[in-house]
Amino acid sequence: MIIAIDFDGTIVEHAFPEIGNPIPRAIEAIQMLKMKKHKLILWTCRNSREQLIPVLKYCKKNGLKFDAINYNVKDAGFNPLPKIYYDLLIDDHAFPLMKSEDKWLEIIKAIEIGTL
Repeated sequence: MIIAIDFDGTIVEHAFPEIGNPIPRAIEAIQMLKMKKHKLILWTCRNSREQLIPVLKYCKKNGLKFDAINYNVKDAGFNPLPKIYYDLLIDDHAFPLMKSEDKWLEIIKAIEIGTL
């Protein structure tokens, strides 16, 4: 499965242009998704080099590995820019209560029972 994951409001709390506090369970859940061999896209509105460097440092420091950043994964089969292809989008706008542990716990549970 190809999963696009937002940064601000989903992995960390909103604090743009700074990096917000970590959202509980986000790092653990993303690492589990990667271990399950899902393709992960970091999909963020931070698109300039200046904005992305702190995000990439944060992700590296916390062991988050993505297959693509603001772009399609190579094996998606096509490149319909400016849109990306994904099977699932994890974003605070899609899950309005992303700030709470509950949303990431739901995602973790879905991973564990094999529905993700």
